[in-house]
Amino acid sequence: MEDKRVALVTGANKGIGLQIAKDLAAHGFTVLVGSRNLEQGEVAAKSVGDDARAIQLDVTNQTSIAAAAERIRHELGRLDVLINNAGISHAGKPDRSLEEAVASTRLSVVPLDELRAVFETNVFGVIAVTQAMLPLLREAPAARIVNVASSGGSLTLNSDPTNPHRSMFGTYSSSKAAANAVTVAFAAELESAGIKVNAACPGFTATDLNGFRGTRTVEQAAHEPVRLALIDANGPTGTFSNEDGPLPW
Repeated sequence: MEDKRVALVTGANKGIGLQIAKDLAAHGFTVLVGSRNLEQGEVAAKSVGDDARAIQLDVTNQTSIAAAAERIRHELGRLDVLINNAGISHAGKPDRSLEEAVASTRLSVVPLDELRAVFETNVFGVIAVTQAMLPLLREAPAARIVNVASSGGSLTLNSDPTNPHRSMFGTYSSSKAAANAVTVAFAAELESAGIKVNAACPGFTATDLNGFRGTRTVEQAAHEPVRLALIDANGPTGTFSNEDGPLPW
């Protein structure tokens, strides 16, 4: 087993995930660039650095997940950090504008197959990947799990009638609220094992998730997930935060 720490980032072939991979590599990690499309992952891994490896990983496919876990054990023998970053905003036509996507994903109108597809990636995918990687994480001296979340999934913020964004609470936001619950559940279960599990909000970032309408850069967005990946034994677990501090669930 090598001494160098290993991190797996899902959905790391582009956007925030790719920047997280670059930042972790800069901190001395061997980074596994998770990507549904291996060729895209290989291109991304080259931009991350010499100690980055592409790994085929579809978070909605159990065979793909199991194969990724087996490859990590066989090739590296360890996993210290898991960043559950892969996510989708909707499962409809890819060329829809942000406004069209929001309108068509309200729970009163969204087709159930599209709703299930979003939850399959954003919620069940987080659970499935975490389950598969836990045997490796349990063997690490100080394992960390970071779930890339969204303040749009905050039940507290969206229960406030003065919140101008609450009208957008629909398929994506409800999936992120469910993913927050998953974070709390894993944090409580794994605390005795010393595995810290936290949720990080990257903010409204310019990525293809929102048609590049976001106002933040991927460099800014990666800051909080990377910080939580690097926390020491005194760091928190079971928290939800952005770079300005704690966020309400």
